[in-house]
Amino acid sequence: MELSFWAWTGFCAFLAGMLALDLGVFHRKAHVVSFREAMSWSLVWIALAMSFCGLLLAKSGPKPAMEFLTGYFIEKSLSIDNVFVFAMLFTAMRVPRHCEHKVLFWGVCGALAMRVVMIVAGVSLIQQFHWLIYVFGAFLLIAAFRMVQGAAVTQSHHDHWVLRVCRRFLNVTDDFRGDRFFVRENGKLLVTPLLLVLIFVEWSDLVFALDSIPAILAVSADPFIVFTSNAFAILGLRSLYFALSGLMDKFCYLKYGLAGVLAFVGVKMMLVDIAPISISVSLPIIATIGLASIVLSIGRQPAIALVPESSLESESPVSTL
Repeated sequence: MELSFWAWTGFCAFLAGMLALDLGVFHRKAHVVSFREAMSWSLVWIALAMSFCGLLLAKSGPKPAMEFLTGYFIEKSLSIDNVFVFAMLFTAMRVPRHCEHKVLFWGVCGALAMRVVMIVAGVSLIQQFHWLIYVFGAFLLIAAFRMVQGAAVTQSHHDHWVLRVCRRFLNVTDDFRGDRFFVRENGKLLVTPLLLVLIFVEWSDLVFALDSIPAILAVSADPFIVFTSNAFAILGLRSLYFALSGLMDKFCYLKYGLAGVLAFVGVKMMLVDIAPISISVSLPIIATIGLASIVLSIGRQPAIALVPESSLESESPVSTL
């Protein structure tokens, strides 16, 4: 899909405007994000993504629109796994609830910057070295197997090696100082534990991107499609966290669904020169796998009672973890 410099500029301006509106207007003052507010923002980001997909359909035809939609669904599904990590990290580090949005906001900004570099590098490598697509496919199959086997790190997030390295080389205060990342005391610049949490959030996103970027490159080799689908999914990650953080223990089959998505995309990449799977076939399969894991998880529970907003103000978002 041929896109001008102005298409990239316009989309980046849109991202900058939405992020500025988010932090500068709607979340200018740190506060606890309620379930209702999180669900409202989740619907807003989904609506914006679908509107963008409609714009692609009108301007460039069905193929780019379907590639965007498939990439968006893959990234959205895999980002749910990030929610698990964020929930456990915030609980382990005892992050004040009113500070969580600020950490996730700057985490999203860093994630977008990293994704641009990784997407450009990934597309360039595949274009120059086609055989790398088989390497990416094998990598996704291994990632799927590890996910099914429960190979997640069991080490406490509070004692993760990334945090230990930060504590060794940075002057860290003993406790949080509101929602500040840096403070100056006795003429010395110190960092707060909130900055360590942000660093770990960025690190975890980098690790998850090693799965999601190759997966989306199996769907499209167009950098604009890959980046925009990533961007919309990442922008909705914060509201997704606040909407789902109290329900994480309910999604018992989600890991299997995500592993299934990774495995299917890995197979798709491995068969690209033998029996290519069209995007019109890939999208229904990926959507069915992801949605089935969520529906089966919910169906296994006798009932999912939404936590009253009043209790969300005072309780930990993941007291069940």
